Amino acid sequence: MRSLAYIVSTGVITAIGNNTEECRQSLIEGKTGIGKATYLQTHWKDEYPVGEVKLSNEALAAITGMNADLPRTALLSAVAVKEAYGSFKEKTEGLRVGFFSANTVGGMDITENFYKDIKQNKDFSNVDKIIHHECGAITELVSNHFSISDFVTTISTACSSSANSIMMAAQMIENGMLDVAIAGGADCLSKFTLNGFNTLMILDKQPCQPFDNKRRGLNLGEGAGYITLMNEKAKLQCGATSYCSVSGYANANDAYHQTASSPEGIGNKLAMQQAITKAGLQTSDIDYINLHGTGTANNDSSEGKAISALFGNNIPKASSTKAFTGHTLGGCGGVEAVFSTIAIRNGIVFPNLRWQAQMEEVNWKPVTEIQQQQNIRHVLSNSFGFGGNCSSLVFSKTEA
Repeated sequence: MRSLAYIVSTGVITAIGNNTEECRQSLIEGKTGIGKATYLQTHWKDEYPVGEVKLSNEALAAITGMNADLPRTALLSAVAVKEAYGSFKEKTEGLRVGFFSANTVGGMDITENFYKDIKQNKDFSNVDKIIHHECGAITELVSNHFSISDFVTTISTACSSSANSIMMAAQMIENGMLDVAIAGGADCLSKFTLNGFNTLMILDKQPCQPFDNKRRGLNLGEGAGYITLMNEKAKLQCGATSYCSVSGYANANDAYHQTASSPEGIGNKLAMQQAITKAGLQTSDIDYINLHGTGTANNDSSEGKAISALFGNNIPKASSTKAFTGHTLGGCGGVEAVFSTIAIRNGIVFPNLRWQAQMEEVNWKPVTEIQQQQNIRHVLSNSFGFGGNCSSLVFSKTEA
């Protein structure tokens, strides 16, 4: 018999808060985190706003007990993992614990500081400082810090990365391969990613407007989001209570373009449809959609069309929270998984900030004002990435 993957706790850090409660409060108050970069030293500081976490590396290190010289992605990850798993760490003796962590930036923020000297001057004196460059090193640093070793893996599938890490964790819990899983992801801002997205010409010089007809592009953000999953045995041993589960999940690929979604949102629709089916639900059961909603012309159009095709005239309440946090890349699926659990636990539908005009391509609009005291039973959370990597998760309310 398969075990449900119960969510017993969450951890998150973004531009709108350093933990779950701070983020919840900012979402309710409509408090955006988009603004001028403070810690990222970039040529574009005055031109492109970002969703930067309001803590230095030293402050992040102080929270976690890690070294401030480590990559910022690792520090952000550790802050969120500490919140999600810290209270259970000493109670999991004898249980099989896994760590599923996603990122796309790795230690790029450190590597890029030495790249010029290495390339131009062949100066390799600082090579020891870039040993945590690759994505897997971030996961290893954090798993070692929290002494997690039964199963550790890194997933890097662009912007769907941490949604896929949650999917894999849920599968292993369901199939009796693990008792506990900490799953999600993180990414920090870096000059490399900012320059890369600028080259693609999809950055907004103003705070972004997802799903607005006059949307101009996305704001990059940084952060981390993780959920702790347990089976029944682990819940009992750890004295944990659950308020929702990962009930459905799916990924699909429309194989259309390296960076763009297909105009019709073929992969988007497949992922949503299969995730809802996996959860044993009908489209009418979904109470809220946490949109991928980056604010780019292509992404919002394809996602909007896919939702129209799947849900018809009965579109659930929907909004993008990237107008609050910016696009946290490999971390967004984890961050928005935490936000989805907040929606269920607190009966909240978050507003789609700065929305003004109806998109011409679709016949529905997102929720633009905070809605509280809602009966949110099932949330669909979308994460659609480069390379056609389309993933959707369904979170469902459970009894404790």
